[in-house]
Amino acid sequence: MSDILKQHIRKFIKLSDEDFAGVLAYFVAVDLDKKQNLHVEGRICNSNSFVVKGCLRMFFVNEKGVEQTIQFALEHWWLADYISFSTRQPSEFYIQAVEKSNVLTITAEEQEKLLTTYPIMERYFRLIHQRAHAAAQFRIKTLYNFSREQMYHQFASNYPDFVQRIPQYLLASFLGFTPEYLSEIRSKRIS
Repeated sequence: MSDILKQHIRKFIKLSDEDFAGVLAYFVAVDLDKKQNLHVEGRICNSNSFVVKGCLRMFFVNEKGVEQTIQFALEHWWLADYISFSTRQPSEFYIQAVEKSNVLTITAEEQEKLLTTYPIMERYFRLIHQRAHAAAQFRIKTLYNFSREQMYHQFASNYPDFVQRIPQYLLASFLGFTPEYLSEIRSKRIS
């Protein structure tokens, strides 16, 4: 598991094997079964999670009792409720394994210690957050500018792995429409 994180970090910064061993000491490996919650609403999100294997989703339950998925994370992606993680306020989200998953987690306290001990990791996390922020901005733009059908095709084009691996009802939840409507869009493509 650690080699995957090491390779990911080295895409962004230079880090020796010795320093990586020190960095890794701040993480805890967690194995999740399909549909197992890593985090639940109402608690402080105390960990930032790197997906080594599998897929996670972040969601909330709306006023009608319907789960609304707002984010997915496949291998090499990070996921946390960053509002709760940084402010130490109770979270409004759940984080759940979509499939059997292995993650490396780091608590907020341990992350602060890590950044103090290995300042180069500040650059790594900044670059990761910039990419995530850019993806969020693009998603918001598609919500305003694209039809629902265009939104699906854009997502399928940019993230084919998600479309293959994520159950249709979760993908529909993420895109903001019903599974039936998603099925209709997909069948048009096949015809």
